[in-house]
Amino acid sequence: MIVFDLRCGDGHVFEAWFGTAGDFETQSARGLVSCPICGAGDIAKAITAPAIAAKSNRSEHSASEIKAMLGSLATAQRKALEGSEHVGANFAEEARAIHLGEAEARAIHGQATRGDARALIEEGIAVAPLPLPIVAPKEEN
Repeated sequence: MIVFDLRCGDGHVFEAWFGTAGDFETQSARGLVSCPICGAGDIAKAITAPAIAAKSNRSEHSASEIKAMLGSLATAQRKALEGSEHVGANFAEEARAIHLGEAEARAIHGQATRGDARALIEEGIAVAPLPLPIVAPKEEN
């Protein structure tokens, strides 16, 4: 696995994991990479400093251990989202409507900007980011 710092056209910087260095280019060319903050599809690698490992006596995790941990995390997230409705970019509006009793109470997930998430929290509406990106149901293979 390789981690890239990516930046969207709106200036949001985020991390993304890929199996190989070429996977970013392949997935980006297919339109599969988007900003988790605003949903923008114009994504480029951000400039980063090279990673220099600190001297340590602790053992490093092998690639297979990391892959297994990510797989477990993905399974846990998938299980947590069972029965949850994907509302896409309407997340903030729908969460607010549910909170105010204007929409049916149910579990939902989708995309929200950092500002929208902050506003929801300030209004007393419980929200939490997902640890891994999700694929909208209509975009699944």
